[in-house]
Amino acid sequence: MTRERSRQRLRRRDRNALIAVSLTALSLTASGCVVVHGERVVLPATTRAEAAKALTAFTDAYNKADKSYDSSLDAPYVTGALSDIDSARLRAGHANSPSGNANHTPLTLTDVKITIPEKAGWPRWFVADARGNKGGNYRWVLVFTRGDLGERWQVSYLTLMAPGTVPAFKTDEDGWAEAVPAGTGGLAVRPDELSKAYADYLKNGGNSFADGRDTSGLRADRAKEAKKPGLVRQFIDEPLTHGDYAPLALRTADGGALVFFTTHHYEKQTAYTGATVPVPNKDVQALIKGEVKQSLTLESIANQAVLDPAGSGPVRMLGRVQGLTSAQGG
Repeated sequence: MTRERSRQRLRRRDRNALIAVSLTALSLTASGCVVVHGERVVLPATTRAEAAKALTAFTDAYNKADKSYDSSLDAPYVTGALSDIDSARLRAGHANSPSGNANHTPLTLTDVKITIPEKAGWPRWFVADARGNKGGNYRWVLVFTRGDLGERWQVSYLTLMAPGTVPAFKTDEDGWAEAVPAGTGGLAVRPDELSKAYADYLKNGGNSFADGRDTSGLRADRAKEAKKPGLVRQFIDEPLTHGDYAPLALRTADGGALVFFTTHHYEKQTAYTGATVPVPNKDVQALIKGEVKQSLTLESIANQAVLDPAGSGPVRMLGRVQGLTSAQGG
């Protein structure tokens, strides 16, 4: 018994030593003193406690920026698609109400669920979904990313999903999720091809996406708008996949993946001779450059969350947020 206890102590000591070495290596890498192959080490993206702190920090900054219509207050906490959408919203709000948002209601997030994937390399990221008190009865689903240990966690994707539509994720015995690399096959559409696939679908239709408000419904709305007398509407949809706009995916319990991706959109409204472009609302007016004479071009960014099934079958849209980022008169 004494020898067995001694062996157990040695094994514990060796395991603790390995953990200590790993943590030291990570710390030294962050400080720039030592280069190690951290890109080869599969680790949880963060701790649950740190993820909770990141969510609180974002919510606080978001509320301060919304109250004062000052994008500088939450700029350090957002990136990618959300940064583009949020900064334009706040810029328009400030233009129309320089003294701040008189209708501000603080965002509160309850029933928070945090999903942290294990992965090698950077960026590392995690997903938080919670019940929000804004936007109706939806779950706020946020993706936090950072490029190295010295960076602040930032939200790159924010979508709203109906209750019950956030899928169950595949997790190991410790509760860590599985990140799906962008080039992974075995899904209906590879994650790194979803942005282009969706842009192509909006233009040409097809059966790659399941019918719904943001797929067949959006195409139908565009077709209806194109028939309005005295006005021509043209749409251009482009994939957006570089840098902080890169897709991120989590393995779902059924073998598919929940994928977040970004797209870039333009809508040009051109009035016939003798007709006028409809007067946009004040938030759009605040973002317009130039004078609207015969045309108005609206530029926007959208971030989507989809359920990409294993094997084949249509991709199902779970959440989509599109925001105007600029406008040009002509």
